[in-house]
Amino acid sequence: MKILIAEDSIVSRHLLEATLRKWGYEVVVACDGLEALELMQRENAPNLAILDWMMPGMTGLEVCDRIRRRAGEPYTYILLLTSKSQKEDVIEGMDAGADDYITKPFDQHELQVRLRAGRRLVDLQAELLSAREALREQATKDSLTHLWNRNSILEILSRELVRAAREGTSVGVVMVDLDHFKSVNDNYGHFAGDAVLSESARRMQSTIRQYDAIGRYGGEEFLVILPGCDEQGCYNQAERMRKNLAQAKMSLNESTVCVTASFGATVALPGQSRTAESLIRKADEALYLAKRLGRNRVEVLPVESGRLAAISEQETEPVAQ
Repeated sequence: MKILIAEDSIVSRHLLEATLRKWGYEVVVACDGLEALELMQRENAPNLAILDWMMPGMTGLEVCDRIRRRAGEPYTYILLLTSKSQKEDVIEGMDAGADDYITKPFDQHELQVRLRAGRRLVDLQAELLSAREALREQATKDSLTHLWNRNSILEILSRELVRAAREGTSVGVVMVDLDHFKSVNDNYGHFAGDAVLSESARRMQSTIRQYDAIGRYGGEEFLVILPGCDEQGCYNQAERMRKNLAQAKMSLNESTVCVTASFGATVALPGQSRTAESLIRKADEALYLAKRLGRNRVEVLPVESGRLAAISEQETEPVAQ
């Protein structure tokens, strides 16, 4: 485990460092309070710290107080190293946010016991954070594909529409449906179908931009949110996903299968007041059109377009999935 020691005395610092390294700690050294504060505010900072009470630049109490005011995660267990042993001094240290203290010159056995208590607290918090993250993952991600689940992707769409209205930008919405997916389940089994869904999700996610979002809308349908895309940009992004999905066959047991998808897209342009529901409905119409026109293609419909209605009047037979 990584531990920070902040001590301005060279002799005391070297003795403390040697002792901690002997016990198996990865030691990070600071020579004064300012350096200690800077190290403790870095990413992946140590979760254990031993701070000398009196240091140049900033005292251990001041460092402790600054760290506690930040109230970040994960928690940093702070042990004050001091020559002060009066009750009032101990209370002052604890009020500043220290978890424990040890007096100089330190007793190795006492220091080891106090650090063991700190390690238990740090390890317990790591377990709690891990459990919280697992619960968050279950609540927001699809368990099979690890994409956003339906509720989460809809929340992202609503949030992006609010942002676009505020900033005067556009939002692209793409509905994706895997072609003839039922035949995969029928011919290869549902485990193979799950594998196809997972691999399809991975290929599409690897194609989108960092600030785009993709979620599993239901079954073999996916919803993609493309902030800042106009109609041409939305088409181009959907076409890249389509090509990436279809470019290589997927292995299923001892067979391979070519998986394609149909893409239906629409765009909420600047100045248009559109709800998430109306955009999804229009993207779904575009997806239906892509299915009608042969599948494995991208169709984009403007929000006000009536093109699908004309085609639907001529072809009334249901489209196979």
